[in-house]
Amino acid sequence: MSSAVVVFIALCGLLVAGKFVRIKVPLLQRLYLPSSVIGGAIGLVVMSIAGDAIDPEIPGAMRRVPGFLINVVFATLFLGVPIPNFRRVVSLAFPQLVLGQIMAWGQYVVGLGLAGFVLSRLFGVPPCFGNLIEIGFEGGHGTVGGMTESFLAAGWSDGAALGFTVATAGMIVGIVVGMALVNWAQAKGIVKEVVPFGRRRWRERLGVHLKSSRPAAGFQTVMSDSIDSLAWHLAIVGVSIAIGAGILTLLRLTGWKVFDGFPLFPLCMIGGILLQIVAKAIGKNLLIDHGQMARISGASLDFLVVSAIATISVDVVAANWIPLVALILAGTAWSVFAVLWFGPRCIKEAWFERAIADFGQATGVTATGLMLLRTVDPESKTCAAASFGYKQLLHEPIMGGGLWTAFAFTLVIDWGWMKVFAVSCVMLAFWIGCAHFLSRRKSS
Repeated sequence: MSSAVVVFIALCGLLVAGKFVRIKVPLLQRLYLPSSVIGGAIGLVVMSIAGDAIDPEIPGAMRRVPGFLINVVFATLFLGVPIPNFRRVVSLAFPQLVLGQIMAWGQYVVGLGLAGFVLSRLFGVPPCFGNLIEIGFEGGHGTVGGMTESFLAAGWSDGAALGFTVATAGMIVGIVVGMALVNWAQAKGIVKEVVPFGRRRWRERLGVHLKSSRPAAGFQTVMSDSIDSLAWHLAIVGVSIAIGAGILTLLRLTGWKVFDGFPLFPLCMIGGILLQIVAKAIGKNLLIDHGQMARISGASLDFLVVSAIATISVDVVAANWIPLVALILAGTAWSVFAVLWFGPRCIKEAWFERAIADFGQATGVTATGLMLLRTVDPESKTCAAASFGYKQLLHEPIMGGGLWTAFAFTLVIDWGWMKVFAVSCVMLAFWIGCAHFLSRRKSS
C-alpha cells in the first residue's frame, strides 16, 4: 500500500481508538480531553516504541498533514457567515476584543522577553523560541503545522516539534486550568449556572447524542443530481485556498524578503472572506452553508491534531524540556492573570462568562473556549456567545494564526527579537490603555 493510504488508515484508527478510550476512562471525560488528543497520545506512544519497525516514509507523510489541513481550517472560517453590521460588531465585541488582544500581545511580551533575556543565555535556544507561546497557545496545532515551512526557512527544524508540544500543553492548560477557574468563580458566586460534571447526563459525559436529539450537521444547498452538497462545499474551500495561494505568489513577487517564509494559511482565510463577499455581491451566498463548512473545519482539525501529536519528536522535546516547561508555565501564568485582572475591568456585562471563553481560546482552541462558555452559561442566558463570536471576526485575522502571527516569526528572524519585543510592548500598552478607558467608563 502507498504511504498515503497507510497514513489515512492510521489516523482514522487513532481517532476511533481515542474516542473509545475516552468512553471507557471516566477521568478523561472529567478532564474534557478531546478524542483527537487522546488518539494522538496513543500514536505518539506507538511511534516511540515501534519507531524502528515503521517505514520512515509513514511518519514523514504524517508530519505533512497538519501543514495542509490548517489551510482548510482557515479557509472555512468566514465562508457562509453573514457579514454583520460593523457598528453592531464593534459595540458588542470591543470589550472582549480588548481582552483578547491583551492576552495575545502579552504572550509575545512574556515569551520573547523570557526567551531573549533568559532562556537563550542559559540554554542556548534561539530568541524565536519565545514566539511559541502565541503560536502554540493562541494559534494551536494547526498554526504550528502551517508555520512548519517558516521554521525550516529560518533553519530551525526543531520548531515544529517544540511548537506541537506547546500547543498540546496549551490545550490541556485551557481545559484543566479553565475548569479550575470555573470552579473558583462558582465558589465566589460570580457564576451560578454551572453544571458540575457529576450532574451531567451520561451521554454528555461520553460525548454522544441520543438518536432522537441528534443535531443537523448543516444544510444541503445544491441538489445531488447536479453535484453532491459536501463536494460543492469542499470545492468552495479549494477555491478559497487557491485565492490565498495567488495572493502569496503576488506578495513574493514584490521581492520583500519577509514573504519568503510567510505561511499560506492566513491568506486562505483572506481568500475565504473575499469569496464570501463576492458570493454575496452576486446573490449566490445562500449556496454556501456555514454548518457544512463548520463540519469540514472540525473534521480537518481533528485529523490535524491527532497527526500533530502522534509525530512529535520526543528527542527534541527531551533535549529542551527545561526551557519548554519555563515557557509553558510563564504563558499559563500570564493568561490566568489577564483573565482575572483585566476581565472584570474590560467587560461590564457577564465578565467571567465572556473572559473564560477568551481564556480557552487563547490557550487551546476556539472549541475549548466554547466548551468553557457552555459550562458557565449552558442556557445562553448572557450575551457571551454572541460577543465571543463577533470578537473572533475582528481578532482571528490578526492573532491566533492570523497575519501578525505569521509576520512576527519572520520579523524576529529578519529584524531581531528585540525590535519585535519592543513592538509587542507598545501594542500591549495600547490595549491596556483601552482597558483603562473601558474600566473608567464602566465605573462612571
